[in-house]
Amino acid sequence: MHDHDALDFAELAASLQAAPTPTETAEDIVGYVRAQLDADHAGISVIRHRQRLETIAPTDPLVEHLDQLQHELGEGPTYDTAWPGHTLTRSDLADDERWPTWAREATAVGVISLLSTELTTVRGRRIGTITAYWTQRRDFTQDDIAFMAIFARHAALALANSWNEDGLNTALDTRKLIGQAQGILMERYDLDADQAFEVLRRYSQDHNIKLRDVATHLTTTRQLPTITTTLRLPAVDETA
Repeated sequence: MHDHDALDFAELAASLQAAPTPTETAEDIVGYVRAQLDADHAGISVIRHRQRLETIAPTDPLVEHLDQLQHELGEGPTYDTAWPGHTLTRSDLADDERWPTWAREATAVGVISLLSTELTTVRGRRIGTITAYWTQRRDFTQDDIAFMAIFARHAALALANSWNEDGLNTALDTRKLIGQAQGILMERYDLDADQAFEVLRRYSQDHNIKLRDVATHLTTTRQLPTITTTLRLPAVDETA
């Protein structure tokens, strides 16, 4: 599954760096890890001001939930500084003693195994982690660990080239905006998070407007023009 040589990784690095936006770079990275390791979920956790975690390109809202738990509890793979430069694995989180509270909460929402590795800049600054999760037990091989360690170097380089500090802030602010816009749609139309995101995505495509601009408009004006007809949402009686 991980029969990669130097040429493969060089081509992969070039592909990652060719992504047109920082968000797409992150999505490519996470998607590749998930596919190569046959993981159920994956995401990048960026360490921000006051050690708060920001989740980038999560494959499922569960990934953001797990990061939020790490922040609230102050423990978990991204907060564990005892493993610089190494890849962490855990086949059964129910038996984990490194982060007992976080591991118990992760197990409670169906996560059994994880593989996590650091993302560091070329100057050695730790910017976060990339983590893959499984909902069934996974017994990791040395190939799994070696793949993740090598891939993380290319991923960090691609992110560094894609995101300067301003670019990173813009990407994170976009996620917050989208989350706020999702919340408005969820409340107004009784949607779940995935349905609300799909509404935003479809509106963006149908009107050829950037997703960030759609979210900004919605959070600012609390409405999207022709949303009930364009997106085929249930009509809302605004006089009720």
